[in-house]
Amino acid sequence: MAFRLTAALLAFTLPGLALAGIQTEEVTYDHDGEEMTGYLAYPDSDGPHPGVLVVHEWWGHNEYARDRAEQLAREGYAAFALDMYGSGKRADHPSEAGEFAGQIRGNRDLMLGRFEAAHDRLKEHDATADQALAAVGYCFGGTVVLEAARAGMDLALVASFHGALVTDHPASAGDVTAEVLVFNGAADPMVPPEQVADFREEMDNAEATYTFVDFSGVVHSFTNPGADEIAEKFDMPVGYDERADRDSWKHLLSALERM
Repeated sequence: MAFRLTAALLAFTLPGLALAGIQTEEVTYDHDGEEMTGYLAYPDSDGPHPGVLVVHEWWGHNEYARDRAEQLAREGYAAFALDMYGSGKRADHPSEAGEFAGQIRGNRDLMLGRFEAAHDRLKEHDATADQALAAVGYCFGGTVVLEAARAGMDLALVASFHGALVTDHPASAGDVTAEVLVFNGAADPMVPPEQVADFREEMDNAEATYTFVDFSGVVHSFTNPGADEIAEKFDMPVGYDERADRDSWKHLLSALERM
């Protein structure tokens, strides 16, 4: 749940801009009367391309989510950094971020509805042309993609990076059709060992295909270089870990190749 405290957070890429080897565009879409603004990045080459939904941290749709989408585009995917809060709704303090995220976590129908709206928007885009879709989520976003998997949404793969594992709707046998990846910091106080054990038991009972990677000595938000700044500014138990970030990313790319 970390982000970069820089002015670049507000410096969004202009629609249709060509970066090195990729195309990017802002995509406005709707869910139940609420305008959402996502960010699509895809290879600057003939498609269609496999699609990946990128779900932001609890801060909202910010530069970090867009950076991840661009990284995926450079690997050959049409990556859509979606919006779970609504156009322009981003937090710069943990109390506000917690409020925004809590509104979504407390309403599963809203959570899944907003995720599905982005899913459908990516699915119909020319860059994907009905190719298989995956979903990756960071912190709050990890919670979202795991709930989408539990709900049996049309996804080939979901990957949660330092996301919460608890749920009020545990999956039953046959519910989870997507392959599930979870990357977790073993020293993350927000995901205690009992939560990990419960999740493993849930996935086993659901007969899901899943991989759980626990990084020893690693805490929350380990994929985001901005986590150290957040830890200092707000006295939060978060921190970047270069090894865990690198290894989890490589594992994700290897799994995406199987789609």
